Amino acid sequence: MAAAVGIVSSYPCLNSSPSPSKYSKYQSFHPPCRLVCYGGGSELPPVTPDFKFALHDALDSSGVDTTHAREARQNFMSQIKGLSSIEREVSISINRRVDLANTAISISAEDFALMSQSSLPLPVDPFIERLFDLAMEFCKTNKVLRTSPEAFLDSLYNFLYVKKGFHRSNMRSRLEPHPLYLHAVLTYQSGSAYMLALIYSEILKVLRLWSLLDFDCEIFFPHDRYGLPRGYHKQKSAESDHPHILTVQTLLEEILKNVKETFWPFQDDQTKSLFLRAVHAVLCTDRSSVDEERGFHLESAKASQRRLDRRTLTSLHLGDTSLALSACERLILLGFDPKELRDYSVLLYHCGLYEQSLQYLKLYQDRKGSSLLKQASNELSILEDDAVEKLMMRLNLISMEEGWSKPPHSGKILQNNSEPS
Repeated sequence: MAAAVGIVSSYPCLNSSPSPSKYSKYQSFHPPCRLVCYGGGSELPPVTPDFKFALHDALDSSGVDTTHAREARQNFMSQIKGLSSIEREVSISINRRVDLANTAISISAEDFALMSQSSLPLPVDPFIERLFDLAMEFCKTNKVLRTSPEAFLDSLYNFLYVKKGFHRSNMRSRLEPHPLYLHAVLTYQSGSAYMLALIYSEILKVLRLWSLLDFDCEIFFPHDRYGLPRGYHKQKSAESDHPHILTVQTLLEEILKNVKETFWPFQDDQTKSLFLRAVHAVLCTDRSSVDEERGFHLESAKASQRRLDRRTLTSLHLGDTSLALSACERLILLGFDPKELRDYSVLLYHCGLYEQSLQYLKLYQDRKGSSLLKQASNELSILEDDAVEKLMMRLNLISMEEGWSKPPHSGKILQNNSEPS
């Protein structure tokens, strides 16, 4: 599989551990609770291909120091490596396998390094300590720790959402990136429902470690736009509560998907999928003329391409190529969906990395063709399959040109010329 990808990278071995001075300080917080599964799957860890991605090497080649970004990525990989299908479907309220706080903070640390290009890394330990401090403060200020489960959970809800002021952000307004990242949510007390659920689960983890949680507690995750994650007594739950259980895999997927969608560099047509928008930009910007009816779409595509050329981040509405690529790479590592290979491929195309783009698009087609699950055929999938064929045709034509594997402008595209947000 690695030979099929063939992109040169200088990551340390996946089996090596990150620096013990960071990320691992509170590994002992894992609760000694039982492992419970809400979905089927093999008990053996899935085979993870040795993906060799393009982003960090491309930035290095353009003079951007990616030391801190690579360290954060290595920590992310060390947390998720070897996850079995069963472990992925464990509720976050009883998860023992993955340190979710450290995994989320590694996402923050990598993206902070890419956005700021600072010589200093994101200070990880203070934010991990802040989760510990929240649990400590709850214990000190509440006298219901040994009362009924209902009183206990009501007290925790009031502590987190009333006293401390944590609340859901309006994810429809993407002018600020802080709802996407754990360190910023802890700073501003405002974030997505997934981030609030993660914080809630981390408090439960510490309380369970201290033997202050002596009943089977589950987290109810809201699927509406306004609800807040909250605990409930599992033994008194109803069948209707099960769809609201948030698993380890789903939490990490959604955190990264939110980042990917927010920073996707083609925001002109929200009615289309991310992939279709990017392929549309490929087809439009390569045409010498278009009719008047499609003139607006052509100008939008050209504007997206100009932003890519400058890698300008003046507003989140404009997107950020590096952060979108980084999110795609981590989603691929999670084994979320083969379509992440396809989306990653089209971003590489826009960066002028045609050889790597072709390799990942072929890998996507191989994965899709070997999938045991029958793909549902609908209008969107038909449009996306057609776009894949057009992109593949274009890449095959480019591959016939001499020197096609030497990208002329990838460094310029990925180098940030703007002030950090």
